[in-house]
Parts: sequence; structure tokens; C-alpha cells
Amino acid sequence: MPQTPSLVAMFDSGTINRNLYQSKEEVCSELYFQDNNLLSGSLEALIQHLVPSVDYYPDRTYIFTFLLSSRLFIQPFELMAKVCHVCVEQQRLNDPGTDKSHIRKIAPKILQLLTEWTETFPCDFRDERMMRNLKDTAHHVTHGDEERLHYIGPEEFVQAFVQKNPLDNNENCFGDKKKTQNLEAYVEWFNRLSYLVATEICMPVKKKHRARIIEFFIDVARECFNIGNFNSLMAIISGMNMSPVSRLKKTWAKVKTAKFDILEHQMDPSSNFYNYRTALRGAAQRSLTAHSSREKIVIPFCSLLIKDIYFLNEGCTSRLTNGHINFEKFWELAKQVSEFMAWKQVECPFEKDRKILHYVQTAPIFSEDGLYLASYENESPENHIEKDRWKSLRSALLGRV
Repeated sequence: MPQTPSLVAMFDSGTINRNLYQSKEEVCSELYFQDNNLLSGSLEALIQHLVPSVDYYPDRTYIFTFLLSSRLFIQPFELMAKVCHVCVEQQRLNDPGTDKSHIRKIAPKILQLLTEWTETFPCDFRDERMMRNLKDTAHHVTHGDEERLHYIGPEEFVQAFVQKNPLDNNENCFGDKKKTQNLEAYVEWFNRLSYLVATEICMPVKKKHRARIIEFFIDVARECFNIGNFNSLMAIISGMNMSPVSRLKKTWAKVKTAKFDILEHQMDPSSNFYNYRTALRGAAQRSLTAHSSREKIVIPFCSLLIKDIYFLNEGCTSRLTNGHINFEKFWELAKQVSEFMAWKQVECPFEKDRKILHYVQTAPIFSEDGLYLASYENESPENHIEKDRWKSLRSALLGRV
């Protein structure tokens, strides 16, 4: 999950920029500016100034300043409700005639605002009323496409490793993003799911609630294994193994971990993921002889599949010493990709639940720092290193010493 840049430099006394116009035509008479600096305004006008539009996004110093100080006048969950109202009214999101392309343009900006809010003031989201209002906001502004396995084309696995100019400082393992965007989106989906699991576990204040959520995700992971969805299985396990989660010893002490231990064993990375590869072969064999769509499901651990193809490409030369193309290598490459292509053609046997889809796609997630802060707030640091980090995070994210 990309992290927003530090606010420290933006608030440096020599470079602070309080120009809040940001290409938005300011028409509200309840905001008072002097030399393009916002000096005062009514609460309603300040809230209006916080909400993005298609051609406007508020300055980050304004977002931080307003979210920090607004709690003196209005509770965070009430502010979120007002933000939602302004979004709906301003962008006509309840109007059935609103162009979906318009919604797709505004949605990323609204979600970016929500992301900055959750990263900077994560404790605001421990309030159930806050979460309800947040989900309501996200519901109105998101009509995006799902990050689906079905969209990944076979060429993306090869295009991902096409050599770029070695002088290009922006080089990455995905090569040309335009040609690998579906593959990259699926990897990003894995990361989002991991952070979502960790966020849901770290967020509750009560230990028994955290334990229940852990047990819930263990059951979800177990079902993923049973149906052959190894990618989501690994994402859930990864989220539960993140340090901010694994350090919650008092919480884990209340969890029956036998089922989780079995799942971890199945996805153990030792011996080049031998256990997982065995389970994957079993699922693939089941798929070939299956009589129902449910038994045909095989969703591999995508990052490992990419890694396998990468090492196949790097480990075997594409041209032999006599100048011939090493077609034996490409037979093996095609075998791995064609197997994946067969798996992705399986029709999903489960009915879509729009509420669940909406939740997993739009629920706010904490940054790594936000996860650590929530973890330390719930179960106190155990050593000097953790105590120092806790103090640093409280200062940076909460403005507290």
C-alpha cells in the first residue's frame, strides 16, 4: 500500500504553502482569505473545502490541519457523516442518471482523502459509528471494477520480465505497466487483503473482539484452502503473521490455534514451498476430474507463480551458443502459463454478494505505522525498542508525546 509522503517538510516554516485554491474556483463567501491564505471560515464551509471534486483536491497541509483541529468543534464520526453528505450532494451520487465515468473520476480522490485520514488519525476509526459512516461514504463513491484473475492475459507473464533500458531509474520487475496492469493489480489485491486482515484484527480495543476476528479469518482461510483459493489463503496468513498482529500475545492466548497451525504448515515456505506445491498439484488433479464448478477452482499463489516464471526465464538462456532460440525453455514456460489459463477460465460457482465485494474493495486499511500504533495501544510495548517506536508513532500520527 503506497504511503503518503511526510507532512514534516510541508510544514517547514520556510516553505509552508497555505495556498488552498488548488485550481478549485472558490465561491463560498463563508471562507475568508488574505493573500491566498485561508484565515477563517464557518465550519460548514471548511468541511466543503475538505471534499474533493473532479478537478480539485485539497492541499495536504489543509487536510491535516482541519482534521486535527476539527475535533474541537465536531466529533470525527459526525464529520465523516457530513463529508459523506457533501460528497453525495455535490457529485449527485444518488442520481441514477449520473455518468459512471464521472464517478470513476471522483472516486479515487475521495478514497485518497479517506486513506490519508485513516493513516494520519487511525484511532478515529475505532468508533463503530465512524466505521458505519465511512462505509456509507465509500459505498456512494465506489463503482469500480473488481481486481479479477480473469482479466490477466497470458502475455503479461512474459511482458513482466521484458528487459527495460538499464539507465531507466524507474525500472521495476513489471516492465511496462500498461502491458502488465492486470497482473500488477492482482498482486496489489493480495497486498490489500493482507493489510485488511491485519487492520481488522488490530482495530478493536477489546481483547475478546480481536480474538474473535482472528478466529473468523482462520475459518475464512480454511475455506479458501478447501476450495483451492491459495492466493487469498496466503494473503490472509500473511496478514495474520504481520508483526503488529503476531506480537499481540494476550490476544492470541485466547485463540484456538490448531486450525491455523495446520494452514501455516500447508503454506510453509521451506523447501521451496513443498507443501503448498503438493496441495496445488492435488487441487489441479481434482479440477481435471471434477463434476462441479466448485471442485474445479484452482487459484494459485500468484506471487510465487510470477517468481517461478521469472526464475525460469532468468535461469535458462533464450539463445543457445549456436544462435538457435532455446525452444525447450519456451515449452516449459508455455506449459506453466497454459495451466494458469485453464484455471482462470473456470466459472465462479458462488453468487456475488455486493455488500461483501464492496467491503473488501473499499474498507479503510491502516498503513504499517498505523498497524503498529494500534497494536501498541492495545497491548503495551514489551521492550525499549518497542517503547521508543510507540512514542515516535504517537508523536507522528497522533501529535502526542
